[in-house]
Amino acid sequence: MNFLKRLIAVLAVLPGLAFASEGGIPLDKAPERNSVTSLQNGAKLFVNYCLNCHSATAMRYNRLKDIGLTDDQIKNNLLFSGEKVGDVMAIALRPADAKIWFGAIPPDLSVIARAKASPAGTGSDYLYTYLRSFYKDDTRPTGWNNMVLPNVAMPHAMWQLQGVRTLKMVQEKDPHDQTKMINKFAGYEMVKPGSMSVNDFDIATADLVGYLGWMAEPAQGTRKRLGVWVLLFLSIFSLLCWRLSASYWKNVK
Repeated sequence: MNFLKRLIAVLAVLPGLAFASEGGIPLDKAPERNSVTSLQNGAKLFVNYCLNCHSATAMRYNRLKDIGLTDDQIKNNLLFSGEKVGDVMAIALRPADAKIWFGAIPPDLSVIARAKASPAGTGSDYLYTYLRSFYKDDTRPTGWNNMVLPNVAMPHAMWQLQGVRTLKMVQEKDPHDQTKMINKFAGYEMVKPGSMSVNDFDIATADLVGYLGWMAEPAQGTRKRLGVWVLLFLSIFSLLCWRLSASYWKNVK
């Protein structure tokens, strides 16, 4: 029995350890950016910066009408290669070419916000931290690396917005061996500013992450609203059942 308890405890901890070993920094909490304006901006960023390499084949362009866009707005602002409003968000990039250029096939992003959820944080937390953690690394084939996902194959698609940054490292004593010095991450150093301030880029990234979260489950708003009504109905129904039961059993001896 004791062995079984230890085994269960180890299995419960392993997912968190596996996630923690993926990167070297803790996840930041993603801001809630679920307003129509934020989701529309996130959709624009997604189409302009993500949809060149990543597809979202579980999403159709016309579903963007759920966040307040009209067919004309979708056509004029989000369709660039002759797609139709009813088409899925596919890309022209061939998987074989992507494998050669990046060393890996870019994943479909339809449900990435749900797929990246872990004991360390939600999928939105992961994406929000990941997209803000790129830095210049000339040793990598793309010239970029990432603190959340070291040796990442993906280049920094939004570097013109955020700017070019390098790692800032400091030396300190190894806590396990005081005779040795180790390099510790101490933030980033801006080499070339981007077109956005740090705060504006964080907001834009939060909008993009908010859209990715919405895209993973477009009906989540309806589900939550229905959930409130279902709970209200069950509460009233439970009260009626309780009073009916009390009325029935009070005369039963």
